[in-house]
Amino acid sequence: MNHREALRKKIESGAARVGVLGLGYVGLPVVTAFSGAGFRTLGFDIDERVVRRVRRGDSHIGDVPARAVAAVVESGLLDATTDFGRLGEMDAVIICVPTPLGKTGDPDVSHILDALGHIRDGLRPGQLVVLESTTWPGTTRELLQPELEQGGLTAGEEFFLAFSPERVDPGNPTYTFTNTAKVVGGLTASCLELAACLYERVIDEVVSVSSPEVAELTKLLENTFRAVNIGLVNEMAVIADRLGIDIGEAVEAAATKPYGFMRFTPGPGLGGHCLPIDPQYLAWKMRTLQYRTRFIELAAEVNAEMPRYVVDRVAEALNRHRLPLNGSRVLLLGVAYKPGVGDVRESPALDVIELLRRQGSEVSYHDPFVPRLAQEGGDLESQPLTAELLASSHATVVITDHPQVDYGLVLEKARIIVDTRNGLPKRAGEPGEPGGGILYPLSGPPREGSAPDLKPIAGVDPGRGEAIPLDKLARRYRMSAGDQP
Repeated sequence: MNHREALRKKIESGAARVGVLGLGYVGLPVVTAFSGAGFRTLGFDIDERVVRRVRRGDSHIGDVPARAVAAVVESGLLDATTDFGRLGEMDAVIICVPTPLGKTGDPDVSHILDALGHIRDGLRPGQLVVLESTTWPGTTRELLQPELEQGGLTAGEEFFLAFSPERVDPGNPTYTFTNTAKVVGGLTASCLELAACLYERVIDEVVSVSSPEVAELTKLLENTFRAVNIGLVNEMAVIADRLGIDIGEAVEAAATKPYGFMRFTPGPGLGGHCLPIDPQYLAWKMRTLQYRTRFIELAAEVNAEMPRYVVDRVAEALNRHRLPLNGSRVLLLGVAYKPGVGDVRESPALDVIELLRRQGSEVSYHDPFVPRLAQEGGDLESQPLTAELLASSHATVVITDHPQVDYGLVLEKARIIVDTRNGLPKRAGEPGEPGGGILYPLSGPPREGSAPDLKPIAGVDPGRGEAIPLDKLARRYRMSAGDQP
């Protein structure tokens, strides 16, 4: 029996040992799913605190219930360790480590290289290695294969190598690791066969593609498509504002077309572990091939400018009430990068806070998922959302529309509201008595009252026009992030 046949037999019988390298938001769901399917699994991580939590049956990831971890730990199917020397005991190793951008905006694959070093030290014939971390097309063949073959074993013959991009959507209870289709590309036909066989034991649908490069590009295509379309609709929001039009209403109307339109909603900018970063991996790769990815770069520029646009929108709202940005108390609702999670990585709220502070604003925030926020200008703590807090804030800005927030109270008590998500009235419940506050959507005319059928304020120029002369502002949303106010 050759190495391929032996490993396939182990996988099909459930006797294969599965190691997952990295126990973060990607790795913990993976290791929990395999152990839940009956595989003996071992999670590897450099953080001793994470390992201790997993070993005692606890979860540090919101999408993975502690009871699910506890069940497989108690059954003896899941263990965790910081001892990477045990990687040699595994029949399959799945790499789930971060792939951020470096300080210069280039891909940082140092975590992958560290993982490869650990795997190479214990690599033995008959092992399967799968990379799930997002990276540029060619990484599996150009980086992983030569690194792992340094020990003398040949990929596709003595060990097997594949790429299968993670598709985790934090905070999404509908689509999980097990019911989201899994794309798999192998270095050889044997590599693909074994990787697909492994994932078929835990995933509802496995989509096999012809090469790891196709699988690598698939992930970048998915997220670049989304980032570019968000950039487009964000620019449409800026255009709509210049025209005095509420972009939210226009998007709602366009979405009634049953064909030829795909709905994307504007907001304060991109955030999270994927959308702001993944397209840059593709852009970097193409620069090495003397090709400029114009759509990708332009979308990134537009999305990066949105926090500055939001601050200008806040300044405009305050100016209409003869209030300066300098010295005003500004309350942010939601600082996580998306609703329902506590992750602030690349959140546009971080840039909004920094820009407001540069202008002299006193910034506070409320976020039920983020109790504390580390900032260079001084750490902030989430404040209880009370009528007093809302009434004492000169402006309240919705950055992330967590459904757990009492938006009815916000509409009733806040003085000036800037809703960057264009969803505030819909979340406020039944129409109530009009409050004294003014609601400014992401673009277009302000609205008055707290009922979901808010009406434009009579007598107010629907465009920015006379209310705030754009050509006289000291800085605009088109200024670069490095410009000083």
